[in-house]
Amino acid sequence: MAGRCCIHKVIDLFSGAGGLSLGAARAGFSVCGAVELDSHAMKTHRRNFPNTDHLETDVSKLTGQSLRDSFKLNGDELAGIIGGPPCQGFSNIGRNDKNDKRNLLFKDFFRIVAEARPKFFLAENVPGILNEKNDELREEALDHVRKHYDVLEPMTIIAKEYGAPTLRKRVFFVGYSRDHANPLTTDLFEPPENVEKITVGEALRGLPTKIRDEWQSEEQGWRFARAHGQGYFASRLHNNVPPGMGDPVAIKKIEAERASGSLGTFHSKQIVRRYDELEPGTSDPISRSYRLTLSGFCPTLRAGTGADKGSYQAVRPIHPTEARVITPREAARLQGFPDWFRFAPSKWHSFRQIGNSVSPILAERILTVILNVL
Repeated sequence: MAGRCCIHKVIDLFSGAGGLSLGAARAGFSVCGAVELDSHAMKTHRRNFPNTDHLETDVSKLTGQSLRDSFKLNGDELAGIIGGPPCQGFSNIGRNDKNDKRNLLFKDFFRIVAEARPKFFLAENVPGILNEKNDELREEALDHVRKHYDVLEPMTIIAKEYGAPTLRKRVFFVGYSRDHANPLTTDLFEPPENVEKITVGEALRGLPTKIRDEWQSEEQGWRFARAHGQGYFASRLHNNVPPGMGDPVAIKKIEAERASGSLGTFHSKQIVRRYDELEPGTSDPISRSYRLTLSGFCPTLRAGTGADKGSYQAVRPIHPTEARVITPREAARLQGFPDWFRFAPSKWHSFRQIGNSVSPILAERILTVILNVL
């Protein structure tokens, strides 16, 4: 793997498609390495982060030293380790199974931090991680890092309060080394004053509303996409591309206001009729799909299950004015991704990658705070 020289290098464990990575890059970090086991998510990350070194492996098999060796990092070169360990076993929506083997990966994240000794760490997970029945696992995980890091109290954060158009609520664990950073306190992570609240209608503005069912291939999904407004959210739709980031095809096409992912979904006439009659802000009684409201915020987008759990498709929201579920590009906008960010060619993998991602709008805000104290 080719190393890169930058003053603030971070590694993204369980990187997925790269929501945290994008937030880190926009905050001013160099994402020198990404670790992900899912081959489809890793392909997406490679496409959008061509200058990042990638390691497609099981995080539980790594040590802090093998991680450093893989990305050729010595001494104080590693500024931070960030990541979102699998959350399925902690989710209040899912089975919330404390015996889910994937829960142990949460402890592996902190074990690797303790072994690799970066200047800071940031871990993201679902609110269920704070449930009483997970106390023992959570404490065992944090015990790995308490000797060498000041660990903040877990912060429960709602993305819409930071300028993303989603109600997604997540818990963040942050720790830092006093030898390498000025003191951090949880109040520094409070939402910015006068933050621009982005509604569903504002987030989707500039994307096509009329989507043809037959738009099924990746090539057919390239459609008109325009960024409106002058605020924080709008500025990140087509601009603020970190150096060396982005798929060249997507970057070129965004100059002509074309973005990928406007893929159609075949609905029967009966479903179209039901969706057409459904009031915004209510759920379809059969599909349980929620109809978005133009003036509201998007509920948490769900990822569905992987192949090991049956490959079940997540319930997708219904467009606020059209009788159809949203497209991958619309889902990406609602999660806070820029239009130049390319996901998997298929709808199933695209929605899975978007649903598993941290909003890059939120990630940038949080990681900017951390960069400022290093």
